[in-house]
Amino acid sequence: MTRINIGLTEEQRSGVMNLLNQNLADSYVLVVKTKKYHWDVVGPQFRTLHELWDEQYEELSENIDELAERIRTLGGYPTGTMEGFLSLATLKEHSGEIPTATGMVTQLVEDHEQIIRNLRSHVDRCSEEFHDQVSADFLTDLMQKHEETAWMLRSFIEGKALEPDRQKPTETRTLVGV
Repeated sequence: MTRINIGLTEEQRSGVMNLLNQNLADSYVLVVKTKKYHWDVVGPQFRTLHELWDEQYEELSENIDELAERIRTLGGYPTGTMEGFLSLATLKEHSGEIPTATGMVTQLVEDHEQIIRNLRSHVDRCSEEFHDQVSADFLTDLMQKHEETAWMLRSFIEGKALEPDRQKPTETRTLVGV
C-alpha cells in the first residue's frame, strides 16, 4: 500500500476515521429505523409520513455513502456489518416496537438530535484535536442536514396552535433609508 501523505499523521487520520465510523454506524441504525417506520406507519398521516420518510431514507443513504467514501479517502475501511454498526452506534434500536405515527416521529427526532450532538463534538475534535478541517467541514454540512430534518419532524409533532401576529395593521415599522 502506498503511504498516504496528505498532511495528517496516521494517528490523526485514525482518530478521524474512528469518529466517521461512529457517524456511519449511527446513520445505518437511523436509516433502518426510518425505513421500518416508512413501512409500518398507519393512520391519517400515513401518506404524508410514508412519502417524507422515503425522501429521508434516500438522503440518509447518500450520507452513508459519503461517510464511507471519506473514510476511504483517509486510507481506512468503513465498518460494514450490522454487528459493527451496533457496537459503534450511540443510537439504539427499538426492536419489537411499533409505535404510533407520532411516536415514530418523536423517536426519529430524538435520534436526529443525538446525531447532531455527536456531530457537534466530532466537528470540534476533527478540527482542534486532529487538525482535519476537511472532515470538520464535511461533518458540519452533515450536521446541517440533520438539523433541517429534525426541524421538519419536530414541526410535525409540535401540535401547538399558531398565534396570529399581534401587530396591528396600523402599526408599521420604520424602514431605514425610506
